[in-house]
Amino acid sequence: MATTYKTITNSDAVNTRTLLHEAIPITGSIVSGTYTSDGNIKNYSHGMFQSVYDYPYLSSSANHIFDIAVGYSNNSVLSASTNPQNAKKINIYNQMAQVLVGFDHTGSVREFDRDGDLSTGTKLKECVFLNFARLLTKDEIKKSSFTMSLATGGVPTGGVGGDAIFPGQHGSLLSISDWNADSGYKVNSPAGEYGILLTGSAAAADTAVGLIYYQAGVVVLTSSIFDGQFGAPRTTYEYDTSSIAAVLTASNITASADGLRGRVYNIEFDNTTELNSTIYFCRAHHSDFNYSSNPTYLTGSKIRVKGNSKANQPVSYVTTVGLYSAANELLAVAKLSEPLKKTPSNELTLRVRLDY
Repeated sequence: MATTYKTITNSDAVNTRTLLHEAIPITGSIVSGTYTSDGNIKNYSHGMFQSVYDYPYLSSSANHIFDIAVGYSNNSVLSASTNPQNAKKINIYNQMAQVLVGFDHTGSVREFDRDGDLSTGTKLKECVFLNFARLLTKDEIKKSSFTMSLATGGVPTGGVGGDAIFPGQHGSLLSISDWNADSGYKVNSPAGEYGILLTGSAAAADTAVGLIYYQAGVVVLTSSIFDGQFGAPRTTYEYDTSSIAAVLTASNITASADGLRGRVYNIEFDNTTELNSTIYFCRAHHSDFNYSSNPTYLTGSKIRVKGNSKANQPVSYVTTVGLYSAANELLAVAKLSEPLKKTPSNELTLRVRLDY
């Protein structure tokens, strides 16, 4: 019996979910501004954040890496109407907090919490925000994969280009990671899952210095980790001796972002791409699809198979599988790498996978 269509039942389809990961390394040389003449650091007239690219941002080859911003709570001791961009710094903090932390029972924006306990605990009222591009994070940042090395205090220990020195380095490096986040992440955020950023190695990671929101691709760091001198470089070998508090209160957001960029040694994490698939098992039983509707399959004007004798059984070659809706609309097409011979003496099962 010639068969043109065959119904796919629920037992012929299965749904699968696969997580793909890609390592993302970001070097301090790119963050500090490698292309100083052409500019891979983009500033905006509104002055509320700064963007870092992997290449001069005016180039068609440039990829957006992340944005940097600083802000503080209206309840912060640093907040003062005389500060440059004071309202914008408060607005940035509130915008990030309402998206990542949400509102309390009174309708007020919650403040970032050091250990994720939103009701009590130490609040992060002065923060640095790193908002990574979706191009890098994909669907989310993989838990327990994030590491960041920062110079957090002291005076310059050398110039540009040394083995252990990078542009903007102040003092020793501080290692920050989301150690043990794959089993200790938090879920009480409207933006999804997040982890606590800790200092030190895995064996001695006990100091919380920030938060990382995996689906949102945002890192929140407390400004208190930057003790001592912080400000942006004035020349290649000389640095502003202002403290982090002085920079946040006396400088605009762009200057604060410049100071932070000069302290980043490297950032590494694995992204995650969630691949959802539906696999259809298209089965051709021995009596199915043994004839072709191709005109060359017929003899003259008669509906008769060429070589239709008792000695020659019907034969066809499967090259394409089409998936149709109930309304007979073609939804998807699968092509075989080579034709498969189909006769009444064999059966075929073709595995068609749709990824989305």
